[in-house]
Parts: sequence; structure tokens; C-alpha cells
Amino acid sequence: MPEDVNTLDKRQFSTLVAIMAALRHPQHGCPWDLEQSFETITPYTIEEAYEVADAVARKNMTDLCEELGDLLLQPVYHAQLAKDETHFDIADVIEAVCTKMIRRHPHVFGNEAERVAPISKGFWEDAKAKEKHPQHGERTLDGVAMALPAATRAIKLQAKAAKVGFDWPDVSHVFDKVDEELLELKSAPAAERAEEYGDLLFAMVNIGRHYGLDPEASLRAANAKFERRFQFIEDALAQAGKQPAQSQLEEMDSLWNEAKKRGL
Repeated sequence: MPEDVNTLDKRQFSTLVAIMAALRHPQHGCPWDLEQSFETITPYTIEEAYEVADAVARKNMTDLCEELGDLLLQPVYHAQLAKDETHFDIADVIEAVCTKMIRRHPHVFGNEAERVAPISKGFWEDAKAKEKHPQHGERTLDGVAMALPAATRAIKLQAKAAKVGFDWPDVSHVFDKVDEELLELKSAPAAERAEEYGDLLFAMVNIGRHYGLDPEASLRAANAKFERRFQFIEDALAQAGKQPAQSQLEEMDSLWNEAKKRGL
């Protein structure tokens, strides 16, 4: 029989681990949970991370607390799957990340000399690089996860190439590249538009990298701004007894500019 989790302190991490073990118990567990695998759970892991980001963007601390709990369940779930297959368990996961964090922060956890030494620019990436033991034939761009959002993966690929000197000396050259890609998109035949559009997006990500901007965060902010302003248009039209489909572009554009003036 699985452990009676109802008697456990629900503020303890060990209780969450026990709940997950009970859900995966071969005889008494949940049928749905017993059917799951790393492959079927991974999409939920990604989704929960985005829901955390959404709660942060909305500055909703109640939702953030709940979404962090949902996200916390994900590594526990994966670790239970791994334990079921005798690969590792959650204690191994915790030990590995604790060891890594201590190793990568000698300015906090190191000896006296390491703690007083100045922190060099890019120390985190350098620390990660020292942990790698390149195999014969490993390429510069290896190790960037395919499952990352495209813009995030683009900026990581660009950063890796830049580390070995493949980079524009300053952002002005990147703007020139954006202009070039925009012209190519404008003149591209239909069969080539998707490729040229991708090249333009890749160049725009490169501008963000040079400015130290996260393309995903920037686009999320732009999405939120678009929503706020369009909702202002809808509300203004509703006061006039209309819906957007009953309005003209000129009227909606005027309301859009009004929303901008109001700082929405």
C-alpha cells in the first residue's frame, strides 16, 4: 500500500514526493499517472514554466504561488519516472543541482581568496564551459536544446558563435543586416517568403542579443501592450454602441493612438 499522505505535513517537500510515489504505485496508483512517460509529461513541464512566466508578467502573486507549485511538481514527476526505471531519484536531482550551484559560485561558497576575487564578465558561462568535456568531433553549436522556443534558441546559437569570434563588432552592422533581410523579404517570391521571414526574425533576435534584451520577454511585453490597447478600442466602441467589426480602420486607429497617449 502507498503511504497515507493525508497524515503528512503538506508544507514539507517530502510530502509532495510521497504523493507522487502514491500516484505511481503499481497496484494502488492513479491509472492516468501510471500510463505517463517522460515524453508525455514533458509538454506539461514546458507549459507550466510558461504559466509561471505569465503570472510574473501579470504581477499576480496568488497565481504565481499556485503556478510555482504546478511547476515544482514537474521535476518530482520526472524523478519518480526515473526512479521507477532505476535511473535516479529526486535526492540525486537535488544533490546534483546543489553541487553545481556551489561549484559555479566560488565568489560566494569558495575559499577566502575566491570570495574576494572580482567577478569577471560572463563568469557564469565560463563556469559552465569549464564543466564541459568536449567529445571528439563536437561542434561549436552543439548543446543548444532543440525544444527551446525558437527565439530563445536563436539567441543561444548566436551567443555560442560569438564566443569563438563569429559576431559583428557592433550593433550597427546588425541593423544593416536587418535592412538587407527586410528588402529580401519584400522581393521574395511566395515560395521563399517563409525562409526570408525567418532570416529577418533571426536578425532581429541578434539586435536584441547585442542590446542584452530577451526576445521572448520583449515579445510577451509587446503582446500584452497590444491586448491593453485593443481592449481600450473595444471599450470605447462599446460606449458608442458598436463593436470593432462595425467600425472603420480610421476610427480604430484613432482610438489606438488615444490609448498610446494614455500610456496603455
